[in-house]
Amino acid sequence: MIQAVMVMSTQGKPRLLKFYSFQPPEKHQDLVRGVFQLLSARPDSVSNFVQADAIFGPGVKLVYKHLATLYFVFVFDSSENELAMLDLVQVFVETLDKCFKNVCELDVVFNFNKVIETSSEQIMRSVEEIARLEKQSNTTSLIPKSISERFSR
Repeated sequence: MIQAVMVMSTQGKPRLLKFYSFQPPEKHQDLVRGVFQLLSARPDSVSNFVQADAIFGPGVKLVYKHLATLYFVFVFDSSENELAMLDLVQVFVETLDKCFKNVCELDVVFNFNKVIETSSEQIMRSVEEIARLEKQSNTTSLIPKSISERFSR
């Protein structure tokens, strides 16, 4: 089972946190700090799989991808396939790249509501719909033209 998805900056600041197993909110920062310390100490030439027993408990692993200024981390237990988790991280990053044209830290910070969905097709439909609505709201006035003309005279 996937226990958590984390996106954090290379300075250790959480940009997106989603816990699928209950963790008290006051413990979130400790978990992020522990994961960041573990990942930031690892050289780039080692595996993207890490045993995270000391942070999350026995049998818990994490898989991560380090791109630019972000770590994309999936935390999971032994019932999940490690390679499938690595592929899921890759699909997640590729989908974000499609949504934001080379995703960066600010995209995640200011558009976190677009990042939470897990279906690639649903994400693209939602992003396109949001863009359409944003464009429509920028060009459409909420005040009828006849009323606005009356007050502009």
